[in-house]
Amino acid sequence: MSDQNVRNAGFSPSGIKGGSLASSMMSHEAKASGGGVRSGGPTSTLQEMGARGSTHSSGFTSSGISPASHASQMMSNEARSHGGGTPKGGTTSTVQSISMGGKGGRR
Repeated sequence: MSDQNVRNAGFSPSGIKGGSLASSMMSHEAKASGGGVRSGGPTSTLQEMGARGSTHSSGFTSSGISPASHASQMMSNEARSHGGGTPKGGTTSTVQSISMGGKGGRR
């Protein structure tokens, strides 16, 4: 289900779908960074997973982050770089939210 949720948000093998949550995220992220979407950020990470259909196999599942997975390593690295916690709106929390059918912290 997590791969389908990512596609439903607009991250697809053919790119980001116009008018979708994905395009809104891309727009907000580009504005916040002065015009570009950074590699490794929420939008690029979700687009890569949407294109490959690898959300679930990366460890982002509809029941949470799988232990000993790419997702758990990503969460650990992000938490370390932020002093011990995974920030709201960060890459890990956004990818997990969307893989569970959420809006990645967006309303």
